[in-house]
Parts: sequence; C-alpha cells; structure tokens
Amino acid sequence: MDSEARNQPGESGEQAEKAGGAEGSGGTGRASQRRRLVLPRRGFLLVVSGPSGVGKNTVINLLRRRCPDLRYSISATTRPARPGERDGVDYFFLAPQEFQAKIERGELLEWAEVYGHLYGTPRAYVESCLEAGQDVVMDIDIQGARQVKAKMPGEVFVFLLPPSWRALEERIHKRGKDSEQAIVQRMKAARQEIWCIEDYTYVIINDDVRRAAARLHSILVAERSRVARTHWRQYFARCFREKEHPGKEDATK
Repeated sequence: MDSEARNQPGESGEQAEKAGGAEGSGGTGRASQRRRLVLPRRGFLLVVSGPSGVGKNTVINLLRRRCPDLRYSISATTRPARPGERDGVDYFFLAPQEFQAKIERGELLEWAEVYGHLYGTPRAYVESCLEAGQDVVMDIDIQGARQVKAKMPGEVFVFLLPPSWRALEERIHKRGKDSEQAIVQRMKAARQEIWCIEDYTYVIINDDVRRAAARLHSILVAERSRVARTHWRQYFARCFREKEHPGKEDATK
C-alpha cells in the first residue's frame, strides 16, 4: 500500500483551473440560473486504485475541482502528523489502541499496515454520505479496494494505468520521496498489481492528466444517471399529478 497516496486532498490551483469549471456551472446567463432537475438517489462510492506513482491524487484533485459536490474519503492512521497536516482534514490521527478498537468493532471499510503504521477508511463517514445522496471518491491500493469490494460490491471501481513502465518509473523518481531500493520495490509491486485489473469496473490510462480526469468525470456522470441508483418512483409521485397522468399509480407500484 502506498502510504503517500492515502490522503492528499490538496491540489495545484493552476492545474485545476485548466481542467475546467465545476460540473453544470458554465455561463452566467438564464440557462445557468434555471433550477437543475435531478432524480433523487443514493450516493455511490468511487474507488480509484493504481500502482504507486501513477497519478491517482492529481487526477482525483482535478475531478474534485470540476465536481465540488464530490466528497473525499479521509483515511485514519496511527502515524504521527507531519508539519502542516490537520486532524480531520488530512487524516484522522489515532492512537494504535484506538485504531485496533475500530478494527474489532468493524468500523473500518478497509485497513492495512504500511511501513509500521496502520491506515484505514472509517466506515461511518462514507455510509452517511451515501445515504444523504452524496458521492464519495477515495484513492486506495489494490489490497484496500479488495476489502471494500467485499463489503460493498455494488460500488464503482476504477483502475488507473501508467502509459508505460518507463513513464511510471520516471514519475516515481521525480517525486524524490523514495530511495533506489524503495523504487525497485514499488516497480516490482506494480507489475503484480496490474493483474488485479479484472476486478475493477473501469480502466483509465493516465497518459495525460487532464484527459484522464475528463474520463473519470465521464464515468462519474454516467454512474450518477444509472437507473438502479435513483429513487425514480418518488420522483414520479412528487412531480406528476394523477389527474394529468392517469397511469401514475401503475408506474409507482
């Protein structure tokens, strides 16, 4: 598991601006002032995985800029906070005993030990968002995604691929966070992880970060329109009057 990729909600403003505005926010004329009609629905979890260094955080940050209503899943960890990190914003910083208690109570969607520290995804926050009709995006490794899928098989899983092995290795080098030995280990892990791609719903090649973010946005929009997620019967009952639509009673059964 890539501990550096668990929670990196910050983004480059310049990159985000170039990625485009928020979904449905274009223009200042009459069209933009009209009330947007949407079917009520339950939210869904968008899980993004991929090898270390593939660019998950950058792609997700651009997506979040485009869709400000998209919630971001904050991980819990037992590692000490780094300078500038805030509890409840960057991570939920927990004592080892508290983290273990959450595991035993089944309060984590997934968890793993990474370089001597525990990392996991609190279940309560994610489920409360979904029940409220809010979509949640999270970036986790293959091991964590497998645990989430076992508990929530109906969610959306996206695998992010590098354009080539050389490009992936160059990206890891440019981060400047890893020793040569660590880079070798990450590349070895990446070659094993790609075989798990068949467990995912979608795959995106991150050959260009803006293009990859646009593809991820397309997936988000399509999944938001999936009939099975909507409460269309409630919508019909609220919007259509029986006298105007005699067949309404049959449609709501």
